[in-house]
Amino acid sequence: MSDGGLNLDAFGDLIERPSAKLRREAEGRRARIGYPVQALGRLDDLGGWLAAAQGRVPVTAIEAPKAVLFAGDHGVAELGVSARPAGSAVTLVRAALEGSSPAAILARRAGVPLRIVDTSLDCPAGELPEEVTRHRVRRGSGRIDIEDALTREEAEQAFRAGMAVADEEADSGTDLLLLGDISVGGTTPAGVLIAAMCGTDASVVTGRGGIRIDDLAWMRKCAAIRDGLRRGRPILGDQLALLAAVGGADLAAMTGFLLQSAVRRTPVILDGVVSAACALVAQRIAFRSPDWWLAGQASGEPGQAKALDRMAMDPLLDHGVTVGEGSGALLALPLVRAAADLAAELPEVPEPAPAGEDGGADDTDDTAQAAITEAT
Repeated sequence: MSDGGLNLDAFGDLIERPSAKLRREAEGRRARIGYPVQALGRLDDLGGWLAAAQGRVPVTAIEAPKAVLFAGDHGVAELGVSARPAGSAVTLVRAALEGSSPAAILARRAGVPLRIVDTSLDCPAGELPEEVTRHRVRRGSGRIDIEDALTREEAEQAFRAGMAVADEEADSGTDLLLLGDISVGGTTPAGVLIAAMCGTDASVVTGRGGIRIDDLAWMRKCAAIRDGLRRGRPILGDQLALLAAVGGADLAAMTGFLLQSAVRRTPVILDGVVSAACALVAQRIAFRSPDWWLAGQASGEPGQAKALDRMAMDPLLDHGVTVGEGSGALLALPLVRAAADLAAELPEVPEPAPAGEDGGADDTDDTAQAAITEAT
């Protein structure tokens, strides 16, 4: 779908799958290591995936990962679909910047830089550092049950912002991206997108959110997703219009980020239901793009499970972490690092030489035969 200067159809041509040839080479090398292939379980699959994504065998260690969190507020939170007050995502951003949020603590312990990109927080931009707000599209978003979250122009601006962030990370040498979101109300538009893409009912994708909501809030959320679906289904074939109508600036930016990361051949670990929803939209735009992503963990959100099943992605972990903010992706990072280290450092075992070709016992036999000949 071409929208002025933004040609979404181009992603289908620009994105290639990771190298199948190198994956086969990695599997061949793995077969020459002195441990049974099954002994390392999922780590073997990850090692092959990394070789294909990095374009080298053996792989190199993960040296420069980066967690990137897109932040925004959603107008639909006014309906009481979230356990947090509408417009309060800035408090979560401040906690992350101060190093006191779960994601910030996990990132610090893992030695991973944490980058926050404000696309649509409902606060004055001056309250946050300029490096956080420089990609802001608007303040807050519309209520997707009755109005568009964004204008089409704002959706394109947000999409391009996500692409720009992906380019900045690729240019800076980031070798693995961990994608998350910081939002209030964000799981509701995520549910709309997943239900629309999967052709299912709102109740199938409506979860309890990062902080578990009660039954009444769940029913309000389910109704909001159902209303959003009525607005989104007629424009399902126009992904930018869909993100504008029932998404939000953060979701549009994450979609652009995922696609451009695949263009730049930079692998990504997804976090929870919001990143899974954006990945599903990105897959609709470029069907090869999911080959560049890993699902970090199963959060227990039904929408995430539906989206990952549609993309045939198997989460690395199943800990039921719903806090968001990239925490699930950060928890999966040590597993991916371990796979890279093992694939890079486990030595190949030389094959034993056939009898008569190693210069061992045959040399002795030749010496003995020479002695016999001389005595004769």
